[in-house]
Amino acid sequence: MHWYLDVLKKYAVFSGRARRKEYWMYALFNYIAIIVAVVLDAGLGTLPIITALYGLAVLLPSLGVSIRRLHDTGRSGWWLLFAIIPLVGPITLLVFTCLEGDRSDNAHGPDPKSAYAPAH
Repeated sequence: MHWYLDVLKKYAVFSGRARRKEYWMYALFNYIAIIVAVVLDAGLGTLPIITALYGLAVLLPSLGVSIRRLHDTGRSGWWLLFAIIPLVGPITLLVFTCLEGDRSDNAHGPDPKSAYAPAH
């Protein structure tokens, strides 16, 4: 759960790097929260409202962690725009987020797995 909260604490941080674990644990808890929001909306009869508010609340943190994840693989955050290309874009970004990050410093900062980076 702390992975999710750490990303929320970095609300609009688009610089630096994010490990695979940080990105995927955030994604897992985010999807769980979306399911809970949809269930609450369905139960209360307000179907799009709670889910839409939650989506707006996590938009910037989600963009931030995605950009930091791309930075960890040595790519620019502009690669997120590749997602607008049907089928090819999302699959390519999925592959990029699954790749191991650079094991040394890159243009976006030090390796978050190294002993000098904050441990999680």
